[in-house]
Amino acid sequence: MRDFSGGLARAGEMCRRPMVLVAALSLLPVLLLVADLLTPPVVRFGPMMVAAPALAAIFCSPAGVLAVIAVTLPCVVAASLVNQQLDTVNFPVQVVTIGLISAAALAASAVRVRRERELAKSRWVAEVTQRVLLHPLPRQVGPFEVASLYQAADEEAAIGGDLYAVAHHGARTQVLLGDVQGKGLASLEMVSCVLNSFRQSARHGSPLPDVVRELGAAFHEEVQDLCAAAETGSGSGSQFGEESFVTAVVLELPEEGPVRLANLGHPPPLLLQDGTVTALEPTVPVPPLGLEELNGGEVIVDRADFPPGATLLLYTDGVTEARDASGAFYPLAERLRRWAGLTPEQLVDAVQRDLRQYAGSRLTDDVAMVAVRRAPAAVRSAGVHSGELTEARRRAA
Repeated sequence: MRDFSGGLARAGEMCRRPMVLVAALSLLPVLLLVADLLTPPVVRFGPMMVAAPALAAIFCSPAGVLAVIAVTLPCVVAASLVNQQLDTVNFPVQVVTIGLISAAALAASAVRVRRERELAKSRWVAEVTQRVLLHPLPRQVGPFEVASLYQAADEEAAIGGDLYAVAHHGARTQVLLGDVQGKGLASLEMVSCVLNSFRQSARHGSPLPDVVRELGAAFHEEVQDLCAAAETGSGSGSQFGEESFVTAVVLELPEEGPVRLANLGHPPPLLLQDGTVTALEPTVPVPPLGLEELNGGEVIVDRADFPPGATLLLYTDGVTEARDASGAFYPLAERLRRWAGLTPEQLVDAVQRDLRQYAGSRLTDDVAMVAVRRAPAAVRSAGVHSGELTEARRRAA
């Protein structure tokens, strides 16, 4: 009920705002007419009234522009009467001029509203499509708490290339976060390809090195298909070629013990533990998917401690490359220290809010984050005891 009431309040606010603009712009010629009445005839404010329809074209709907015109035209005539201009040769010219400007303002408003609706529809389709591909991650996967966030850049109307997924098979959980080169429809197809390959590998229970190899093979096949379609003019993959790539980091989380990770040219995950933040840098730099030949196709898998109660944060470069007004990059690792005790959901929300405040309208790249927290030992122990008690009750029944 609270969400529904909030939606009604926002809708009401959106409806009232155009009415306020129309009222303010309609008041402008009235105020100018009053000024004409209070000043000598040598000072004329009537010609300034044409500004009202022109401004209405920028801010108001066609109906609002008509309302402003309906107020402006009588005010123009009244101002001419006050200034004794009705019987002059200039009066018809003034009326025709404001009529033409009013017609142009009405047409400009109609074109602007139509384009705004088309852009809003395009953004809505892009957002829905992105959500279909990036399935909402479950809050609990095995012994891990999970939270994810995707935020499109303010200045980007195209679909982004950030991706993430989590899969659980047997006693291990696998996590993928990546960033496809480029944007638009072709990058969306590539996102779909990488995600499908990852999910298929996870369903088959493939170990981490095999997952990485299968991701690379699927990526190369998709690039070839997109390039072939682009050559025939039937596809949108002209931006992809032999040097196309996807940066990614793939984690394998056993129920107990260290995390295994393969970093493919991606920003390193950050480990939050006891108020400290540690970047899990790869021991050997590995090129992104699509450029495996640069290191002979070798898959490097690192290990890192992931104790109970600790949190891993995966993110795309849209976070760390965001800039403030002075041009300084967002200090993610430094900011995370203050949020080390938050749950994964609270953590990604805190980073998003802080990033928005830090970068403002200068957020020019999409942002994706995944936070994974291993349950504290006490919670896991309680879960085990609860499970044993449930099993005992089941057997007794």
